[in-house]
Amino acid sequence: MAATIITTDDLMEFKMELLDDIKQLLNNQTGQMTKKWLKSPEVRELLGISPGTLQNLRINGTLPYTKMGGVLYYDHSEIMKVLEKNRVHNKF
Repeated sequence: MAATIITTDDLMEFKMELLDDIKQLLNNQTGQMTKKWLKSPEVRELLGISPGTLQNLRINGTLPYTKMGGVLYYDHSEIMKVLEKNRVHNKF
């Protein structure tokens, strides 16, 4: 078996390829996180709330939703609008 010599240029090229691959994976994950419709568990995780709190937000009309086949869906952009609408600005 012949020995292969690895140069610093080879390592640098490998490093750049690896960084490109990692960037591509991160970009793909970011795209998945901003999907249009979210199910209840995803909304609870996004907002850090309990199932009961999510139900209260639905009941009092704070958070709009769509129900299809027994599954509740929430529009990601609507969730962001509700968050912006309820933003509290401290006045010092």
